[in-house]
Amino acid sequence: MSENRVPFGIKSLDKMIYGGLIPFSANLLEGAPGTGKTTMGMQFIYNGITMYNEPGLIITFEEFPQQYYHDALKFGWDFKKLESEGKLKIIFSDPSTTLNEFDKPGGEFVSLVEEMGIKRVVVDSMTHFESISANPHELRTMERRFINALKRESLTSILLRENDTLLGNVSQISSKISFIVDTYVLLRYVEIDSAIEKALCFLKMRGSDHQKEIRCFKITQKGIEVSSKFSGKEGIMSGITHSTPQDAFVNVFGKR
Repeated sequence: MSENRVPFGIKSLDKMIYGGLIPFSANLLEGAPGTGKTTMGMQFIYNGITMYNEPGLIITFEEFPQQYYHDALKFGWDFKKLESEGKLKIIFSDPSTTLNEFDKPGGEFVSLVEEMGIKRVVVDSMTHFESISANPHELRTMERRFINALKRESLTSILLRENDTLLGNVSQISSKISFIVDTYVLLRYVEIDSAIEKALCFLKMRGSDHQKEIRCFKITQKGIEVSSKFSGKEGIMSGITHSTPQDAFVNVFGKR
């Protein structure tokens, strides 16, 4: 592991960002339901514990810990065992309580991070912060406070956010968190030759270069697997692709 990186532990994904995420950074994963946000977050935590000896924390505003135990076991990840060993903590909470606990130097969540030596955190999901305030300026202030609190505790975070758009342009969301975070990763469904596949790309990565291509990925029995970039296709992130002019010519006339 690079001294200056926090790897996902997913080889092809880490290669895209030259070894991993920046330490103590806030990293947004946005995508439609079923695109793999939660799976990627769980894999980030599991690999952190088992491959890099970095205890993890999952804060969920949606599911009870039992659901995480169940979902993780599908990939062979025994979260319940890791919790019993003091390497993982899964907390079911709400945005207001979580924000207040991290705001306080001696808050319950802060104390937990210090006692367990937690290095990685996944928040599922930041979308729930939008229910606290309809004022965009107030919402942005709360999101910034929360992210700064995570950084203050030297945590590298994966922040999940839903986007209801399944195909086509990304829908408008009141939150401006994409401007606040250090890394913005977009997960999308795409139509390729009348079949639905999944694509990901890093839209930004503050403080580091990164590969710009759009990659195909799958959710397998072992978790997320990232494969090669899409070739011969355009309009990937629009959701509906078409062949490049060069490939369209070859498809019609064949190679010469």
